[in-house]
Amino acid sequence: MKLPRPDYYQGILQLRDVTEEIISFVRNQVKKREDVAITKTVRLGNGVDLYITSQKFITMLGKKLKESFGGELKISSKLHTRRKGKNLYRVNALFRLSKYKKGDVVEVRGDKVRLIRIGKKIFARNLKTGSKVTIRKSDLN
Repeated sequence: MKLPRPDYYQGILQLRDVTEEIISFVRNQVKKREDVAITKTVRLGNGVDLYITSQKFITMLGKKLKESFGGELKISSKLHTRRKGKNLYRVNALFRLSKYKKGDVVEVRGDKVRLIRIGKKIFARNLKTGSKVTIRKSDLN
């Protein structure tokens, strides 16, 4: 793929608190596509920012990361410029890996629970009573 400029990008995939396995997963997904490239990589203390040439690919990849690894995904867009009467946006997708994953047993409010689903809401099953409970994220920290 030939890029218009070496600094061209349509959005940033922000990976936080991730493993090298996840970064490799992202790079492999980009390699599979001939119409997408990573033009810049910025390493940070708790993750990495990848500047990518396709907005649609960034949102699709963010959803795929959340589906495959769990964690938190926030997608936002920001007005970049106006060209020929059209607003041009850049997309940011923040993916933060949760320190907990489905199946983990944790203690919440004095009870041991097994995590069933982690998303916007966290669902777990109480190991003693067998009842399904909803947990606040603040209870896990």
